[in-house]
Amino acid sequence: MAGIMVLFDFDKTIVDVDSDNWVVDGLGFTDLFNQLLPTMPWNSLMDRMMKEMHAAGVTINEITEVLKRIPIHPRIIPAIESAYAAGCELRIVSDANRFFIETILNHLGLRNYFTEINTNPGHVDEEGRLRIFPYHDFTNFSHGCNLCPPNMCKGLVIERILSEEGKKKFIYLGDGSGDYCPSLKLRAGDHLMPRKNFPLWDLICKNPKLIAATIHEWSNGAELEGVLLNLIDTISCNENDTAISAQLILVDCKFKSIPMASQESFPQALPVPH
Repeated sequence: MAGIMVLFDFDKTIVDVDSDNWVVDGLGFTDLFNQLLPTMPWNSLMDRMMKEMHAAGVTINEITEVLKRIPIHPRIIPAIESAYAAGCELRIVSDANRFFIETILNHLGLRNYFTEINTNPGHVDEEGRLRIFPYHDFTNFSHGCNLCPPNMCKGLVIERILSEEGKKKFIYLGDGSGDYCPSLKLRAGDHLMPRKNFPLWDLICKNPKLIAATIHEWSNGAELEGVLLNLIDTISCNENDTAISAQLILVDCKFKSIPMASQESFPQALPVPH
């Protein structure tokens, strides 16, 4: 069986809010964030906000505690656990940052379910300040995609994963405009799960024919769980049916390939005396 790859966005898909905004608002830096927002790219702004927080005496522990309180629908954790138990490979493709994502996943007990996290690097430096960097270093080169923000093209991430794991069926879950480019990379036979009435959904609705994958909408964590697990079950059943059919064909072909001479050489049954 080729298997199933489930690719999750993070903000407003796994967690129910934007993790950047959650931290900025939770620590009282909303006004400064809004003041600086028009002056620089979002990813650069988040690194700047971490600098401002550090200068104001905010500790990493305080940031971590805010992240632990981030809202998540109660059916998301069971959905991830069930997908993993069904044998799917789970990965994250997110424009958040590694420190936020791993802190939240570790707190929820979900980190080990994911084989790969594709996101903006984030780590604590020697001064105790959280640094956030772009996934693609746009200060030195451009990724060349006009659909994505300068710091990360999720489409390039999906192209790389497809080149490595192309035999698997892909299920992609997302909500934002940054999830549109990777959605265009999915193939017929793959599945796209956009969150209804969010930016990705709106972009798809403008011209659904541009999407080769089958589209399955969802609105909240309960619907995400139901749609995802039904998809996994359907794909798995289809793969099992295909495998069984292939085995039956192989057996049938083996019998048909026995030459007549061989068939005639089988020993004759001996008569049983009465």
